[in-house]
Amino acid sequence: MNHPYIVSAAIQLVPVDAGNKHAYVWIDEVIAIIKQEGLSCEVGPFSTSIDADYESLMRVIDKINEYLLSKSCPEWLLNVQIQVRSGADMTSGEKIAGHKG
Repeated sequence: MNHPYIVSAAIQLVPVDAGNKHAYVWIDEVIAIIKQEGLSCEVGPFSTSIDADYESLMRVIDKINEYLLSKSCPEWLLNVQIQVRSGADMTSGEKIAGHKG
């Protein structure tokens, strides 16, 4: 999709079968991938919020799945929610601004 604006997303990794690692280890490794990509993100207790252009978001989702596959994570769910505004940026900060402070 050729979308030039920032989209707001939430990514949640759920290791269905974590194998020989604790589930939190897999989650921490995925968060590290997101941060290495230099995307604007905020880690929460149940998901990580990301503000990025659409192509960068899709690229990091692909990298996460490729990483988990390459490291032999037995089975996982990657829940992704994306909010897109067709003619302007959509950011997490905008959505929660009225609830801060």
